[in-house]
Formats: sequence, C-alpha cells, structure tokens
Amino acid sequence: MYKLQLNNVKKTFGENTICDGINISARSGELVCLIGASGAGKSTLLRCINLLETIDDGEIILDGQDIAEPGLDPQPIRAKVGIVFQSYNLFPHMNAISNVMLAPRRVHKKTHARLLEEVTGLFERFGLKDQMYKYPDQLSGGQQQRVAIVRALAMKPEVMLLDEITSALDPQLVGEVLEVLFTLKDEGMTILMATHEMNFAKKAADKICFLKNGRVLEEGTPDKIFGSDATEETKSFLSSF
Repeated sequence: MYKLQLNNVKKTFGENTICDGINISARSGELVCLIGASGAGKSTLLRCINLLETIDDGEIILDGQDIAEPGLDPQPIRAKVGIVFQSYNLFPHMNAISNVMLAPRRVHKKTHARLLEEVTGLFERFGLKDQMYKYPDQLSGGQQQRVAIVRALAMKPEVMLLDEITSALDPQLVGEVLEVLFTLKDEGMTILMATHEMNFAKKAADKICFLKNGRVLEEGTPDKIFGSDATEETKSFLSSF
C-alpha cells in the first residue's frame, strides 16, 4: 500500500496551468526525487501536498484518506506532512531552539521540559547541539537549513517534503545538508524532494519523476532515468548537468 498517492492532480493560477494531471506515488520509507526545470510545477506540487495550496481537481491520498477533500481541517494533516523550503524561513528574533519548539508546543501541547529533551536530541543527531541557542544570523547557511529540517522533524511528521533545500547554499555547504537526508532515508522516512542535485538523486532516490510543463513525462529508478533507456527529453534535460 502506498503511503502517499497523487491522482490526476491539477492546479491552475488564472490562465496558467501549473500541475496538469500529475500522478505520483510513494511507499513508506521511499525517497522520491522530483526533477525538472524551474517552472515545471515541482514547488507548487509540494505546496499542494502540504495543503498550502488548494488543488482544482484530483486526489491527494495519505494513508488511504483524501486529504485534499474540501472542508478538511488542514492542521492535523500538516502535523503529519512536514515541509522545508529553499529559504530557511527561520524567525530572526528567535534563537534556533525557540524556532524549533514553537510549532510542537502549540500543536502538540507538550510541556517545555519534555519537548526540550526531544529537541535537544534532534539537534545533537544533526551536529547542531552547540548551535541551539544561537540566532539565525549567527549560523551559516548550511546550519540554518539543518535547523529548518530539525524544526520540521520536531513535529514528528510521517512524510517530509523538501523544496530545493540546497539551491540557496554555497557549494561547500550542500554536502552537510545532503548527509542529513541520507540519515532520514536510512531511518525509514518517506520523502518527496524537488532537487537539482542530480548526483544525490542518482545515489539516494528510490524513484525519480521528471516533470515538464506540469506533467510527469517519465518516472523510474535512477538506473532507468540516468540510463540509456530514458526518453530523449529526459536525456536532453540531464545533459545540462
């Protein structure tokens, strides 16, 4: 059974069709990479899954429930589906640990003491324990992005959505963020990731979906997508890397 399944998802903004009947599925513990040029629909699709955007048609099935059904309260869904953007979106007036603790304290109503123990463990796992009480402008870009990932994980999501999370980083900082993703994959997290990091996709993905003009033109294992059997359009896109 699929953990997450998108069936004929459509999304328009005015006269612009951004998602044009997208079908993607992910099993528990799978890492699915979404590749494609800017404007292909990857970011909008992730925002639709997290219910930050309302789809015009189709289904978004999480654990057998259509979470895109009109009238559903989005907050319980967002507690299950974490999202991390390319811009870290940390509150500049709050230190790292306060940024991480804010949402779970409000949503899960956990005591400060209990949450502090859990969050400290997350910071330690991802090499950030010494940075917990620093403010965002005191952290490197890679550290800020890891804090953003920790913030999403503090909600104990079942699915993580990652939107080009390395695109704003200096090349030397990309590796430390990707190492975090290898850790999450090894622990069985279900991940959908929009990325231009083709080497990472080739090494880590269980499945790759190539999007163009709001459609999935091809999907398959890394061996297929990066191999000789890929379509000419996929090969042409990958040749730019």
